[in-house]
Amino acid sequence: MTTAGPAAPTSTARVHWRPLAPDRASVTAGLWADRIRANADAAIPAGLKQLEEAQNLHNLRVAAGEEEGDVIGPIFADSDVHKWLEAAAWEYGRSHDEDLLASILQITRTLAAAQAEDGYLDSVVQVRERERYRKLEWSHEHYCAGHLMQAAVALVRTSGRTELLDVVVKLADHLVATFGTEDGKYDFVDGHPVVEMGLVELYRETGTQAYLDLARYFVEARGRGLLATHGVEPTYFSDRVPVREQTTVEGHAVRAVYLAAGAADVAAETGDTALLEALGTQYAAMARGKQYVTGGLGARWEGEAFGDDFELPADRAYAETCAAIGGVQWAWRMLLATGEASYADQVERMLYNGFLSGVSLGGTEYFYVNPLQLRTGAHADENRSPAHGRRGWFSCACCPPNVMRTFASFTGYLATSTDTSVQLHQYVPGTVDDPRTGLGVEVATDYPWDGSIALTVTAAPDREIALSLRVPAWAEGATLDGRPVEAGAYATVTRTFAVGEVVRLELPMAPRWTAAHPRVDAVRGCRALERGPLVYALEQSDQPDGVVVDDIVVDPDAELGVEHRPDLLGGVRVITLREASGATLTAIPYHVWANRGPQAMRVWLPVA
Repeated sequence: MTTAGPAAPTSTARVHWRPLAPDRASVTAGLWADRIRANADAAIPAGLKQLEEAQNLHNLRVAAGEEEGDVIGPIFADSDVHKWLEAAAWEYGRSHDEDLLASILQITRTLAAAQAEDGYLDSVVQVRERERYRKLEWSHEHYCAGHLMQAAVALVRTSGRTELLDVVVKLADHLVATFGTEDGKYDFVDGHPVVEMGLVELYRETGTQAYLDLARYFVEARGRGLLATHGVEPTYFSDRVPVREQTTVEGHAVRAVYLAAGAADVAAETGDTALLEALGTQYAAMARGKQYVTGGLGARWEGEAFGDDFELPADRAYAETCAAIGGVQWAWRMLLATGEASYADQVERMLYNGFLSGVSLGGTEYFYVNPLQLRTGAHADENRSPAHGRRGWFSCACCPPNVMRTFASFTGYLATSTDTSVQLHQYVPGTVDDPRTGLGVEVATDYPWDGSIALTVTAAPDREIALSLRVPAWAEGATLDGRPVEAGAYATVTRTFAVGEVVRLELPMAPRWTAAHPRVDAVRGCRALERGPLVYALEQSDQPDGVVVDDIVVDPDAELGVEHRPDLLGGVRVITLREASGATLTAIPYHVWANRGPQAMRVWLPVA
């Protein structure tokens, strides 16, 4: 049995809700079942093959003395192996595939053999005999360690196997002995956050206070200009302003949201309400002025960075897939800590749009960046350009294994509970079985294509339980068992439930036009089309002959239609709309664009 999912707080953490373990929820049909199956059957095996071909595994074997040669690839090559290990561990908890476990343990043995006697582990630094931690702004040594910690915790939670945990405990003890402000320690931070999340997860699993203390040190040390002392511009590294003094996000988008997620973990476990409030302020500022309608994060290719407020160009959007994943991780931690529905809305927007767009329907091809417009005849220049279409791997392959671990742990983001209540945050056909309250439900829905959600009680205690269902902010006019409920909040039924009874949530799913903030100059005079949680886009191959996506001007007052196309892109509902000249246009969900090859596409549509 899986004991807990990602970011599961300890019993003493100051949180509003506690997540169900991933195996306490299931996805039995629909969009997410298809994508999780593709991840398990195709992506994770292909990922292991890619790690062989790109020689990430070779690097570790050289460090372990199992092979000869030099290390190959980027300095952070180990991290791709570690993220794959986490994905495989969560997937093992779902499938109990013994061949998959054997692959995990084989890599674990190599890692153990590569590890230095004092606990240090980083194949590139070890093989090339570089001085440890002296180029930490770029070396990603802590970044690699953090991802390995997350993998080890996932494995012990899903299998009970502690071999990888033994490796990371030794590594974490080495970090505790090496870093901090005490005499004889190195007062410095890694250029790429993630070790903060890893250390807190390791604390949660082992109870070792020193790991939480070190995570808190790494969070508090940011913003003191440590990285700037090495001649680096601190904004890129989220090192310009201390975390608890920041009022927005800035710099490299993935770094920023990983740091914030780790800080949220620290705040929850230490009861630091001031830090949590600061993170809430930062998240609100990001959502208001630095986030795309798709949930994509990062406006600038230069530095893979957030831009200024409302600097959100559609065609030059970077919106890295990893940033959407980091945004989900941060939002989820804020949701657990605060119970605020807006964070669950953020998880939904990012998962359905900013995340799913990053991977093909088949599960094995990826976008590194996710623009909101691709022009006709766009030149496929550099490796990450979406004009290439999705690709099977990248020279910097951070996104593919990150996608894999998100799919594999998806059910851990569906529901939470307390001793007297259960909350459903995301709606998929499947089951939820909460051991705290004893309440179980079967969810029947065709969401996100349809807004009807029926929950049938399958197990119930002989006492009163509160069942709360998220009503998305876009769902004005929603009803729960026929009564109106507030959008952007949780609708709650409190009673002693009986097995077999049904609770029904109805979410209105009419298509809607969305306008950007008036300060977003890049899309002034445009509208985006949404339906339910999905953002839609026009792709060239769906339009009538002679209609060029780049030249379209839409009539926002014309009637919008919805059609089910079971044979299109795995089965989708399209929206029909009217071009100003009278032509009928067809919009598809943004997340499935480019599955028929790269072609002209746009989300923001000029209006007549």
